[in-house]
Amino acid sequence: MLLSSTCCLVFLLLLNHVDTGRVMWKIKERVRDVQLQKAKQHLLTYTVGGSQLVRHVKEGRIHQPLDHFNQQDIGTFPQKFFVNEAYWQHPDGPVFLFIGGEGPIFESDLLGGHHVEMAEKHRALLLTLEHRFYGDSINSDGLETENLAYLSSQQALTDLAVFHQYISQTFNLSRRNTWISFGGSYSGALSAWFRGKFPHLVYGAVASSAPVEAKLDFSAYNNIVGLSLTNEAVGGSEKCLASVQEAFAAVEGALMGGNASQLAKDFGCCQIPKDLNDQIELMENLADIVMGTVQYNEEGVLMSINELCSVMTNDSGTYVEQTEAYSRLVKLAQIYHSMSEEPCLDISHEKTLKDLMNTTLHSGRNPERQWTYQTCTEFGFYQTCEDLTCPFSGMLTLQTSTKLCPMLFGISQHSLPAHITFTNTYYGGIGAQTHRVLYVNGGLDPWKELSVVQARTEEGQTQVVFIEDTAHCADMMRSDVTERHSLKKARQDIENHVASWLKMAAQEKTE
Repeated sequence: MLLSSTCCLVFLLLLNHVDTGRVMWKIKERVRDVQLQKAKQHLLTYTVGGSQLVRHVKEGRIHQPLDHFNQQDIGTFPQKFFVNEAYWQHPDGPVFLFIGGEGPIFESDLLGGHHVEMAEKHRALLLTLEHRFYGDSINSDGLETENLAYLSSQQALTDLAVFHQYISQTFNLSRRNTWISFGGSYSGALSAWFRGKFPHLVYGAVASSAPVEAKLDFSAYNNIVGLSLTNEAVGGSEKCLASVQEAFAAVEGALMGGNASQLAKDFGCCQIPKDLNDQIELMENLADIVMGTVQYNEEGVLMSINELCSVMTNDSGTYVEQTEAYSRLVKLAQIYHSMSEEPCLDISHEKTLKDLMNTTLHSGRNPERQWTYQTCTEFGFYQTCEDLTCPFSGMLTLQTSTKLCPMLFGISQHSLPAHITFTNTYYGGIGAQTHRVLYVNGGLDPWKELSVVQARTEEGQTQVVFIEDTAHCADMMRSDVTERHSLKKARQDIENHVASWLKMAAQEKTE
């Protein structure tokens, strides 16, 4: 449990997201790469101060019970955390807890981001705790299915409660120290749930892009992607959506027509999609390019909606009319290839299964297996395309999405609805009656459909910040002078809420 200094001189803002497609996971990695470059530039600007700040970030391990709910089980696992005391006004300053999600944590989580800017202003102690079974926080037995039985959001929240006690003892904290939790996407949901389940430990919670409603068939995700492609405020249009739909219909038609070899050549595939599983992988990967563009619009990851729609509606006359939309989708795939620096588009379903079956400890930093398990046992979140409003292919069905559950973990597809129902009953879903939780969502973000976007009027009840023209977790980034006015205003609203919570907490302590 001893703390040790970190040596990294750059920081990387970890964004936690809840997607399962292979290309989408690669786009998530690209998010981290882009943030790393921004972080390097920021530290170069503030070399002296930045170096000093890094030295304040310390890494530690806490040995957590493997099963909080069975006192007969004495097994433990090492859980990683970071602490940043650079801004803390000892001994009474607040505590800002940045919750880890479905991936590793980094010291960067306590050096960059909006929560860090607020911590500096309010002289807060900064903490982050890695989620069990992700990153380096995995028990020595690895990721075998029987071990994953201890992987759940309920166990993770109890980890946070134990961590709260450990930090309070280590730093001699008391009721004078007000705790505020922060998180984005899945960890945003954990932030809201931590406040709901342990209100005596955390005074307020910021939940950015937080899907607090579990959903088996999340067809609404792709419906919102389609609507965002028509949003003229960010460069979309009805013509853009129609072109995307036409392009995917053309790909599906080519597969049905037996032209798999030509498709593989056009889209730069590593394999020819000869069987149905590989064909579905191709469709998922192509859809991920569009989905990733919408989800991370204007975050410098792949391209923006405006840029995507410029490609899909180009009237230069360089395309043959009968294959116009198809050719533009090929162009999008080429843009993805050039940015990802991948030699080809891997559409092997066999390789996907092999990767998901990797149970070794080092695979913890590649979180697809663990997250797939959580979708099977708690959340669903399957982004299907069986609805007629979906802009992609009807080949992306709930059946194809859920078949991994029995194949990988022996979890029956028929049991999934009961798991979803339990999650929503346990946490309350969108209708949870939780005080002092601030839900932040972007109007372009498909995950807003599973979050809270309408405030409750009762004093102290659920509050919201809605940013009409931004996407997933945009508010969590470090402030940028070039960002949209709506995003700047939203950050100020978040700051006002946090400041009001701290003021209320201070008043309560003097009464």
